[in-house]
Amino acid sequence: MSAKKIIIPPYLKKGDTIGLVCPAGYMPKEKMKTCIQVLQSDWGFTVKEGKTLGHGENYFSGTDDERLDDLQEMFDDPAVKAVLCARGGYGVGRIVDRIDFTNFRKHPKWLIGFSDITVLHAHIHTRYHIATLHAPMAGAFQNGGFKNEYVQSLRKALSGKKAHYETSVHPFNHPGKAEGILAGGNLALISHLVGTASDINTKGKILFLEDVGEQLYNIDRMFYQLKRSGKLDKLAGLVVGGFTDCKDTDRPFGKTAYEIIHDLVKEYTYPVCYGFPVSHEKENYALKVGGTFTLSVNRNSVKLKETI
Repeated sequence: MSAKKIIIPPYLKKGDTIGLVCPAGYMPKEKMKTCIQVLQSDWGFTVKEGKTLGHGENYFSGTDDERLDDLQEMFDDPAVKAVLCARGGYGVGRIVDRIDFTNFRKHPKWLIGFSDITVLHAHIHTRYHIATLHAPMAGAFQNGGFKNEYVQSLRKALSGKKAHYETSVHPFNHPGKAEGILAGGNLALISHLVGTASDINTKGKILFLEDVGEQLYNIDRMFYQLKRSGKLDKLAGLVVGGFTDCKDTDRPFGKTAYEIIHDLVKEYTYPVCYGFPVSHEKENYALKVGGTFTLSVNRNSVKLKETI
């Protein structure tokens, strides 16, 4: 897939409408208040609240049909210029094949989120070649979080400012420079999407991966899944984000998450960086899935720069 084939949705201007939805797990509405207030008062947007906000009687923010209808309405509403998913969790994979992308393809808009929203990023990237934003969600705005550079990176991305991130080095880094289309997201979702209609063709791409709360042996297993399915063979580069709150068995696995990953990818010659600020924690820069980036890894720095 060449960079020319990627469709970039229109960037936002003051007064534009952002739709806020919960297409997966439940989230109390009070935890979205700061996000809504900041989007409207500080950033100058209008917010259209979905029916799934604070809705649901169990894990999900409503039934599959309710979550599908809410997301569909936001995709189809011509007044909505971006769709921000309030949280992830689990549930998008249950509805993604029933979404009608007809209007979305005719009038692309920004889809924003991470974690379980990786399913939508991958599906839209693979099927329709439209750029999306892997970025902080509603919870990140709380407790003054909207002031930090990570949430502010979402604001900049929505306005059209190209990303240019620099981060510290890690001893496992593999030096080099590469250019390619950026793709990726949550490791568990990327590995589970292999063989589906949302599967990513990783050839020539810069792949970024992160995860949270996984057993160490699961990280090992999922990376083997990517390796055995050829997803790691022909990358332009690999960005390893945060692997936080990892779990271990009573009998220790014997390696950290980064050691597991390093052992599995050290044979490759493309640049690899570890500890990049994309994660389930505060450190979570907005990344344009489908954007063209250069990745530069050397002894002194790591730079990920959007070029197209």
